Amino acid sequence: MREPEIPLKICVMDSQGRQPHVLVIPFPAQGHVAPLMKLSHKIVDHGIKVTFVNTEFIHAKVKASMVVKSEEKSPIRLVLIPDGLEPGDDRKDVLKLTQSMLKVMPVYLMDLIEKINQSNDDDDQISCIIADTTVGWALEVAEKMGIKRAAVWSAGPGNLAFLLHVPKLIEDGIIDTKGTPIKDNLIWLSKEIPACSSTELPWSIPGDSKLQNIIFEYYASRANHYVKQCNWLLCNSFHELDSVVCDLIPGIIPVGPLLLGNQLSNYVGSFWPQNSTCLRWLDNQPVGSVIYVAFGSIATFSQKQFDELALGLELIGKPFLWVVRSDITDGPLAEFLHVFRTRLNDRGMIVEWAPQETVLDHSSIACFVSHCGWNSTLEGISMGVRFLCWPFFSDQFHNKSYICDVWKIGLGLTPDENGLITRHEIKTKIETLLSDDGIKRNSLELKKMAKTSVTEGGSSFKNFESFIEQLKH
Repeated sequence: MREPEIPLKICVMDSQGRQPHVLVIPFPAQGHVAPLMKLSHKIVDHGIKVTFVNTEFIHAKVKASMVVKSEEKSPIRLVLIPDGLEPGDDRKDVLKLTQSMLKVMPVYLMDLIEKINQSNDDDDQISCIIADTTVGWALEVAEKMGIKRAAVWSAGPGNLAFLLHVPKLIEDGIIDTKGTPIKDNLIWLSKEIPACSSTELPWSIPGDSKLQNIIFEYYASRANHYVKQCNWLLCNSFHELDSVVCDLIPGIIPVGPLLLGNQLSNYVGSFWPQNSTCLRWLDNQPVGSVIYVAFGSIATFSQKQFDELALGLELIGKPFLWVVRSDITDGPLAEFLHVFRTRLNDRGMIVEWAPQETVLDHSSIACFVSHCGWNSTLEGISMGVRFLCWPFFSDQFHNKSYICDVWKIGLGLTPDENGLITRHEIKTKIETLLSDDGIKRNSLELKKMAKTSVTEGGSSFKNFESFIEQLKH
């Protein structure tokens, strides 16, 4: 099969006759790098030069997972700066990583920009910095250096609306200054937006109050400040998906869904090698028969819950594709998977990481058992799949509320009295989900809406074109 060619890039000039050059900076996590890399591909396709800045640690992960020569083929220049930690330090220690990043990365970023701007090539001058809202310090650097700046909110707009209301929630005595609910009430921003329960706020980390306080202090409570510092506030969503919330957030520019499309072979944003053999396996499954199970890059299970999920998938009796990262549980994974695969024969396939967009778009997929991270939610919506929701923390709870209660394209799972989601609950809910024609109809309707938004004349298409035009001037 012939390698797809890189689409011809059109070169554009700004008002001074130079090619615009943007620097893109994500938060160093898979769920943030992926959408900003997809956004970068869209920008490059419009003839604008893009330099993508990862930390040294993340750059090494991305590089190790690349298809051979994909970096050379990529139209995006990859650069790296230190995060201030030593190679052996634990980057899952969020407080340590965050404090280190805040201390050293603004200095390294400023140095990088100065080096690029001192180049003899006028086309190399940085004309705009595009930064994830969670690395708002990069927007502060841009402001100090007199460079235009765009913030990217990579989660759902509903979650951003809650974060922008944090000062009011504190003022009204609903939460304290650490983000802890004072009363055990549902919190409503508007009657059209799903309420958040006091245990499922956008910064909630069940069972880890220390981490929850860190997320609130360093990220949730600073969103207001960072959003006010940017010239543009981009969001990976589309207006029709949640017009009420978009109207609540001044200046928000939905440009999603951000998808890879024809850039799959040039994509350099994955932390794990994508196992494409699963696509051939899917080709051999009946249409609408496969349960796709994936929980993103961070969620972990107790051994007991992991075993129960495996037994639930076995009990259903349908083919399934299950993404199992090596760190998804702290139990003896290799031994378990060997026994489990043998028992299943060829009815299920287990991979460490999958090309998710391509998988969800495959005709054999029946439904998506998901943690409801925003990227997975938007990809599922864009491919018209039904969801079985299994959220773990932060924005995933609110995304589940939208999926089940607003868009009505999925169902939730109910734990038993011990907090365990049982094999029987998994089996029953999947059977209910797959027999519900209303959910199927709603999913296909949203798929159509998502596609319309990014095609010529659509809301996200027009927003993105307008943003590109402004970058040129």
